Amino acid sequence: MTIVDFHNHYYPPEYIKELQAGSNEFTVTFDDDDNPVLHSPGDINVVVPGHRDIEVRQQVLDDIGVHKQVITFTAPGTVVETPERSVALAQLVNDCLAKIVDERSSHFTSLATLPLNDPDASVKELERAMTDLGFKGVMVYSNVNGVALSDRRYWPLYERASDLNAVIYIHPTYPVGVEAMTDYWLMPLVGFLLDTTLATASLVFSGTVERFPGIRWVLAHLGGAIPYLAERLDRGYYAFESCREHISRPPTEFLKDFYYDTVNFDPNALKLAIDFAGADHILAGSDYPHQIGSLEQMVASLNKLDVNDEDRAKIMGGNASRLLSL
Repeated sequence: MTIVDFHNHYYPPEYIKELQAGSNEFTVTFDDDDNPVLHSPGDINVVVPGHRDIEVRQQVLDDIGVHKQVITFTAPGTVVETPERSVALAQLVNDCLAKIVDERSSHFTSLATLPLNDPDASVKELERAMTDLGFKGVMVYSNVNGVALSDRRYWPLYERASDLNAVIYIHPTYPVGVEAMTDYWLMPLVGFLLDTTLATASLVFSGTVERFPGIRWVLAHLGGAIPYLAERLDRGYYAFESCREHISRPPTEFLKDFYYDTVNFDPNALKLAIDFAGADHILAGSDYPHQIGSLEQMVASLNKLDVNDEDRAKIMGGNASRLLSL
């Protein structure tokens, strides 16, 4: 059974070197094991070998029996930099990811990153990533320095993405109100999931999803709370006129077309998502090599699912292969 890990993260070494050499919002230090430590506003990321050494990562996949990964950059992306710097770093990251896919296509494919704090440049980089570099889509963050993904400044981007039938994968980043989430790692444990939920609901209610039907939307971390709250969003549609202003049918009818990765290793939560969206719309994900992620738990949780072999094969890798034409 082919296993494709849709949710994992990679830092190109060239990007880390560029951060060390330039003036950035990130400060780079090193821990006792000589791992780069990236200090961004309100957060740190320890860049372990699996984050930055593609040979180490490939060996880990072989050892565990994961056949392919959809490698992506990680939050907060380049958008914490100035727009000009964001564009340059996004281009650097995408060039590096494309090179890995070209050289190691048996193990890796990828989604591009965008300099979303420059909406016009994001349209150009989407075009370059998909038409020149061969990406099937992009990973975006759940807000852009506090600006909602549903904001109309991004509609030209979505129009082009719809024309290209792009995958747009929503990964969370610092939520609005992050100052209330600085203890106990509440930002990634709770805030990330809330921000994904908020971004998705806004994209649907604003009419963005309906207006650009060619986009294939994917949500990280099992959609945050979307499968759990979808019925409440439908009640809002019927109860409040503003919730019907921009859409022609209840939110659930759009949300069932989204894809959901399995970075929630509770089989009961996974069952809820499957019951909501169907086995055809669930994608295996590990969050490797973040400290909170696990390839082993990804595989184990999916093996525990009470589904038939056909549906398990879809979730393990078939759906990702179909979505990305692997």
